[in-house]
Amino acid sequence: MRESVRVLIPEAKVDSMIEKMGEKISRDYEGQEVRLICVLKGGVFFACELAKRITVPVSLDFMSVSSYGGGTSSSGVVKIIKDLDDSIEGKNVLVVEDIVDSGRTLNYLLENLRSRKPKSLALCTMLDKPSRRVVPVTVDYTGFEIPDEFVVGYGLDYAQKYRNLPFIGVIEFSE
Repeated sequence: MRESVRVLIPEAKVDSMIEKMGEKISRDYEGQEVRLICVLKGGVFFACELAKRITVPVSLDFMSVSSYGGGTSSSGVVKIIKDLDDSIEGKNVLVVEDIVDSGRTLNYLLENLRSRKPKSLALCTMLDKPSRRVVPVTVDYTGFEIPDEFVVGYGLDYAQKYRNLPFIGVIEFSE
């Protein structure tokens, strides 16, 4: 099987979206601080670029949550691989994710974080695939709504490859 990547969203469109999202988040949290919780590994590219464009005070923490393993579809089993370093109690928390797909992982993560008593909790995603949702999840900030295709680039991977692509692409397989 050979793999190739077709561009779905060019780099310039991704950059423009992040700029606009950073402006909106800055307006929404004006006069406050916000704790970005980056969901590793895929969210790190997006979270770093977004943080640079938010003008209110920002702090960062990271979590690693998985429901995929090495495949292209969710296993349905969610596990926390790396937890937060600091408490979020009383903080404005913005979870930054690369993609919302089935909703299983994010539903689990958001319920877990709500139990830690943040002042506010919101979800920000670079990509959203609502057609694949099996568990309802409210996304507060969405970059792009995309079709049901397996995407890579800008932090998203297939078997740990393609994260470093500066655009969002669709992985295609051929004989």
